Amino acid sequence: AVQSTARPTAQATTTPGNWPRFRGPNSNPVSENPNLPVSWSKTENVEWVTDVPGVGWSSPVVWGNRVFVTAATSDKPMKPPSQGVDFSNEYLAELRKQGLTAAEANKKLYERDREMPDEIVIGLTLFCYDLETGKKLWEREMYKGRPAGGRHSKNSFASETPTTDGERVYVYLTDYGLFAYDFEGKQTWTTPLKSHATTRDWGTGASAALHKDRLFVLNDNEEQSFVAAFDTRTGKEIWRTPRTVQPARKTGWSTPFVWENRARTELVTLGPGVAISYGLDGAELWRMNRMGGYAIQSPFAWNDFLFVTSGAGGEDNRPIVAIRAGGAGDITPPAAETSNDHVMWYDRAAGGTYLPTPVIYKDALYVLNDKGIFSRRKPETGERIYQSRVAPGAAAFTASPWAYNGHVFVMSEEGDTFVIDAGPENKEYRLVRTNSLDDFSMATPAIVGDRLLIRTQHHLYSIRNRK
Repeated sequence: AVQSTARPTAQATTTPGNWPRFRGPNSNPVSENPNLPVSWSKTENVEWVTDVPGVGWSSPVVWGNRVFVTAATSDKPMKPPSQGVDFSNEYLAELRKQGLTAAEANKKLYERDREMPDEIVIGLTLFCYDLETGKKLWEREMYKGRPAGGRHSKNSFASETPTTDGERVYVYLTDYGLFAYDFEGKQTWTTPLKSHATTRDWGTGASAALHKDRLFVLNDNEEQSFVAAFDTRTGKEIWRTPRTVQPARKTGWSTPFVWENRARTELVTLGPGVAISYGLDGAELWRMNRMGGYAIQSPFAWNDFLFVTSGAGGEDNRPIVAIRAGGAGDITPPAAETSNDHVMWYDRAAGGTYLPTPVIYKDALYVLNDKGIFSRRKPETGERIYQSRVAPGAAAFTASPWAYNGHVFVMSEEGDTFVIDAGPENKEYRLVRTNSLDDFSMATPAIVGDRLLIRTQHHLYSIRNRK
């Protein structure tokens, strides 16, 4: 169902931009459109809202008047997510105190937190909506059957965000393959891929990266991790490079980043314990060790510098590093140092995050962790300007922050967006307002012209200033 308060198309005063991938065209979700909304609710500044069937934590992507999202559907209700980071070890310890054996405790943990292939039949579907009205234009089912692997309840079977070049929309479903459709919903090609086991059956989540006529995918799994390139016109695999990452845990969920810098164009990937960059031919260029054990965030760039962060829930090992272009070989600083010829600065003492990727806006680096601790830093040096809790009681964040019109926006899993003053003179944290949609959300929004597209557990909203 679509609830629309949209203005007629003829009255539109801005030309919609394109938001072709996860976190936008530059993997740094910012805009300077002065007409973007700062305040909204379930009724205020809502241009339209439409139901999105099923469950999926992929972000919306947009080209022209087409909005694409993916979801997993099923005739059976899926296990709902819980708010915040669940510490499985603490739960297991509590079960052991109750007298359960290790095997019994692990079984209860899996029953509580996992959805396994023998429990459900799913359909994996690509939906296309009209940007102006929210009307569903078409849907295409890419897979139907038992899931190839399990998932954690905080994950979904459709967490990979599509990407588009304006001619086709590409969907990377890690355990199933690559799918390409034209804008009318005709499948132009499909490339099956082998499924691989993930750590603790937590599932998958890394989206594809697009550059010219190449589609790059990163698959860090428990069997044989790899990075590969595919031809966007045919789906044919061009090259595949095996990866060696941290032995203890091999699975990752990070989306790769195509870094166009002054020295060259390279493909930057984050894996467990290490960031590795490749040439567009698949040859390794450099690697940075001493990263966090969980690889979820996406690398991004600013002023020809690359930023990579990773971490783990409940741990202090949350490094963030700023890297200069042109590195080669192992660029990791010695253990007692925080910089070298290729590393501008490196902060391992809880400087990074576990789930959200930071954002750089107006020459300031804004870092949000999953527990709601928000900080502002100088991107050139890493110096912390301030650090504060976002708001009392706000302690569960997965979506990445975004920024425009002098504000940084952070959305909690409860669907509350906290609007933070990003004025250059600010040396202290200042919360401006809170916008609530009263619906669970973990997907990073899309910024399209003067519209903000927010996906919640049940809906897709177009937020736009009313005139």
